[in-house]
Parts: sequence; C-alpha cells; structure tokens
Amino acid sequence: MLNRVRYRGEAFVIERGGEPVCEISPVRPPRFTGADLLALLRSLPKPDAGFWDAVEEATRQETGVPESAWER
Repeated sequence: MLNRVRYRGEAFVIERGGEPVCEISPVRPPRFTGADLLALLRSLPKPDAGFWDAVEEATRQETGVPESAWER
C-alpha cells in the first residue's frame, strides 16, 4: 500500500467498523505564498515607541560575530 501511495500517488481511506477513521495519501508540500506572508506581517501588532530604541541599544552592545564557530 505504501508503495502505491508513494509511487502512484494513490490515496486510501482506512475504516473501522465500516466508519472512516483516517486517510493515507501522498504528502503535499505546504503552500505559503508571498501574499500569505504579506498578510501575516500586516496582521501582526506594530512595534511600540520604545522598540527601535531597544533594537539600537542591543545593536550597540553586540560584540560581533566570531570569525569561526570554534572561537565561541
């Protein structure tokens, strides 16, 4: 059955006592478009007045990125 799902794209409904319980089907890649991202970003709350001040302060305190992962 799994080979038929994987290689032929078939789907199967599994029943218990004559009632559908689940479906085995090929996995489809999730669909999330640029328009979806834009809608998500627009739906998020806007930063408050102190947000950019906090970002600037955190940036000033950053010591930099080590040249190698071994220097951490």
